[in-house]
Amino acid sequence: MGCECSKLTKCCWSSDYNGSVPEDHNEDKEERSELDDLPAFREYNIETLRMATSGFSVENIVSEHGEKAPNVVYKGKLENQRRIVVKRFNRSSWPDARQFLEEARTVGQLRNHRLANLLGCCCEGDERLLVSEFMPNDTLAKHLFHWETQPMKWAMRLRVALHLAQALEYCASKGRALYHDLNAYRVVFDDEGNPRLSCFGLMKNSIDGKSYSTNLAFTPPEYLRTGRVTAESVIYSFGTLLLDLLSGKHIPPSHALDLIRDRNIQMLSDSCLEGQFANDDGTELVRLASRCLQYEPRERPNPKSLVAALIPLQKDTEVPSHELMGIQDGAAALPLSPLGEACLRMDLTAIHEILEKLGYKDDEGAATELSFQMWTNQMQDILNSKKKGDVAFRHKDFRAATEFYSQFINIGTMVSPTVHARRSLSYLLSDMPQEALSDALQAQAIFPIWHIASYLQAAALLTMGKENEAKAALKEASTLENKRNTNA
Repeated sequence: MGCECSKLTKCCWSSDYNGSVPEDHNEDKEERSELDDLPAFREYNIETLRMATSGFSVENIVSEHGEKAPNVVYKGKLENQRRIVVKRFNRSSWPDARQFLEEARTVGQLRNHRLANLLGCCCEGDERLLVSEFMPNDTLAKHLFHWETQPMKWAMRLRVALHLAQALEYCASKGRALYHDLNAYRVVFDDEGNPRLSCFGLMKNSIDGKSYSTNLAFTPPEYLRTGRVTAESVIYSFGTLLLDLLSGKHIPPSHALDLIRDRNIQMLSDSCLEGQFANDDGTELVRLASRCLQYEPRERPNPKSLVAALIPLQKDTEVPSHELMGIQDGAAALPLSPLGEACLRMDLTAIHEILEKLGYKDDEGAATELSFQMWTNQMQDILNSKKKGDVAFRHKDFRAATEFYSQFINIGTMVSPTVHARRSLSYLLSDMPQEALSDALQAQAIFPIWHIASYLQAAALLTMGKENEAKAALKEASTLENKRNTNA
């Protein structure tokens, strides 16, 4: 596989390429249906997002850099069961609240099935947070550089390149051509395994467009000269992503260009892809990458020509992304466990039996801080309230159980997700579904990955006639339970 363009001159793809992109009307229809389900951009208060992320718990961190990073991303869930991610910036990231709101509102107007769309923001005091769609299947960096079961297939890598080019084309068409720090961590995968571009990189936190945090070896040359991000800089970063997809490694562009000049293309190819593509296919991707990495910004292709260049390279277009990725289709419901079945058919007696049998096994490790004085003066009262609640719960005296569990909870010196779960069911059996839902949400706040809490939310929502939200809660509960059983 060799490239004939040894000097990287204009050889393959002109930046003013006018090739037409075929339209798929069925896909357009599906996209409109999907986007219609997205709520309009809104502003959230900090308490809503605190509740959604279980108090910004460590268990809900999804960004690769962890809780000590300057800007941390958390997964969460709103009361209506919509799953979200929340990016929480440090205090110095956005000193100008007005600029933050203006940027967020502008980006929030974008809606496209190639983006992980921005749903809202929060700007209270020093807090600056963004809320976007939740993408459950990790980042491109994870699948390319840190895969566990199988490397990403060639056909999927080509699909990622096309979807990203389409995302950039859409953003450019809406006047948001600047994307800051485009890299493999900015690409995420949705329920069906389709790649999406995170909307967070569309936020510009300076008036003059200066924003770049990537290692200098991967930075566009004009940024090093001027300190400014331009639309052409984004294309350069896209070229580095094409190299990532081809090699399965994060190769500095200067090194890659040296290999291309020396026609040593084999050194660029991921050895895991051997036999998956013809030499010509690899050559075309190398040519496109080298066009994106031109030193002069004006010689790089634009997003529209990237899309046109990538469409003919696509393989296995009829195979769903989740199959190519080797992951479970998020749209397919997992088989329900006995507890899930009981919640679905609203069999509160069966739910009671399961909770009674489970006991307090899942409370192990729940945070409990008691001073010596609490042990001596209050411990007996606390334990007596819980014990009386357990007796009432066992004997199906749910009004008494609610009363005693409330005493235990109101003292506030001990936390127990199981007590909240039991009081939640007691409320349900006393025809108080809103209170039941609140307790189930509180149980999840204490224990973010506890499937029992999500199942009880589903039962409460079904009682309230909120079937769509209940289905979402059941799906989440089933997923959490499946992960728990797999890990066990």
